[in-house]
Amino acid sequence: MRKLNFYFLFLVLAFLTSCRTDDIIVRQEVVEGLPSENTAIKGFYMLNEGNMGSNKCTLDFFDYTKGTYYRNIYAEINPNVVKELGDVGNDVKIYGSKLYIVVNVSNKIEVLDAKTAKRITSIPLQNCRYLTFKEGKAYASSYAGPVAVNPKAPKGKVVEIDTTSLSIQREVVVGYQPEELEIIGNKLFVANSGGYKAPDYDNTVSVIDLNSFTEIKKVEVAINLHHIKKDNYGDLYVNSRGDYYNVPSNLYLIDAATGAIKKNFHLSVSEMTIVNDKLYFYGNEFNYTTHSYKKSFGIIDVKTEQIIANRIFDKEYETAIKTPYGIAVNPITEDIYITDARNYVSLGFVYCFDKNGHFKWKTEGGNIPAHFAFLYK
Repeated sequence: MRKLNFYFLFLVLAFLTSCRTDDIIVRQEVVEGLPSENTAIKGFYMLNEGNMGSNKCTLDFFDYTKGTYYRNIYAEINPNVVKELGDVGNDVKIYGSKLYIVVNVSNKIEVLDAKTAKRITSIPLQNCRYLTFKEGKAYASSYAGPVAVNPKAPKGKVVEIDTTSLSIQREVVVGYQPEELEIIGNKLFVANSGGYKAPDYDNTVSVIDLNSFTEIKKVEVAINLHHIKKDNYGDLYVNSRGDYYNVPSNLYLIDAATGAIKKNFHLSVSEMTIVNDKLYFYGNEFNYTTHSYKKSFGIIDVKTEQIIANRIFDKEYETAIKTPYGIAVNPITEDIYITDARNYVSLGFVYCFDKNGHFKWKTEGGNIPAHFAFLYK
């Protein structure tokens, strides 16, 4: 009997793996009955990072019109793609008719049809990090070196990608281990971290002229920069992760025209988003000395440059959400979304709160749910 069961199991596994070049297709899961709504936004994509080295980067979609959350949609939609999305999803953006997914450790940007999630192509880019767009071009930051802490790690770069041909057109060297990017006017700003060179972090924002595609200056801000967001008033909000020991994380306001630091908020900010003149943020600061995390939440009015709230949802959820990891705000309804990576190994959660911070729903996501992209109808 045991021998029969063994052969049966072997045949089942052989059938499953034969469809995908020795890889089992992980079927999508559907969660129905969540609140639905009818606006200009059809839904949002959720990119789950996946723990490094696990090849667990996955893609989910929440359909507002149906109130349905589709978990892990990529594999079934693209059954002939080997290895699915890859290792560590670091950013996701929609531009025009295409969905762009930065897969950091797999050294590529996956390009999908935004409405169907069908794969169009893959753009190779070593240790790629974040994307931004302007006038038919995509701009991507790259560490330009392998994933490794190394005091001799090379400077990073920003590449320009034509969104029609989906080929890299130009590139420019910037600071060490560049992260998020923003464009104001004809200048591109990229936050340099120097994370591979710790404790000798970079502390600059590189400024790139888009006409010549050259770095025209560096602005000194603080060590280990990460996210950078522009407002509607010519300013940039940049966060520093500090050194995880004695230098705390922080948030700075920079005048994009002059490079001057206008304000130090003295806030721990891990992730942020600006919607309708409000900057929503959370902090989840880790300290190696105490081996503990410190959570914080809040809202800044970017027009007045003042903190207007020290929480963004009902207080009870500040404890319930173990490891805040991603944040987004629906630009129409102003519903607030927070993800919980939990222990980074188990499946995480996606939480939804209304604009007043009251709980609406939650659902399980993938491994380390992190990055949102809203899809308009």
